Amino acid sequence: MTTTLRAIRAALLVPLALLLAGAAPAAHATAGHGLPGNWLRLAVTRGDAHGVLLLCDPPQGHAHAADACRQLAAAGGDIGRIPRRAGAMCPMLYAPVTASAYGAWDGRRVDYRHAFSNSCVMGAETGAVFDLSG
Repeated sequence: MTTTLRAIRAALLVPLALLLAGAAPAAHATAGHGLPGNWLRLAVTRGDAHGVLLLCDPPQGHAHAADACRQLAAAGGDIGRIPRRAGAMCPMLYAPVTASAYGAWDGRRVDYRHAFSNSCVMGAETGAVFDLSG
C-alpha cells in the first residue's frame, strides 16, 4: 500500500472510530437510543475490523440494506433464524470470521455474535445481513 493510500485510510478511519465509539453506549440502551425504527450495528471481524449501521426504516447505511432488512423482517429480527441460502457451496477453507450485531428490532434488544469458518459460510447462513461489501 502506498504512503498516500495509508494516509487517506488513516484520515478516514479516525473519524469513523470516533463516530462508532460514540454510538456504542447508545446502541445498548434500546429505549431512547435516538434512532427511529429498526436498526442494527453490524461488524465482521477479520484482520481490519470495520462495521456499518444498518437502518431499516427506510433501508439505508448498508450496501444491501433492502435485502438485509427484508431478510431480518422475515426472521423477526433474529439473525439465527435466517434460512440458509439454498444451493450454497462453500470451500472447506478455514479463514475464520466473526459476525456481530447489536441494536434494536421491534423494541427488543438484539445482541448477536457468531464465529464462522469462512466468509462464504457466513453469507450462506446470514443472507445479506453481513454482506458489507460495496
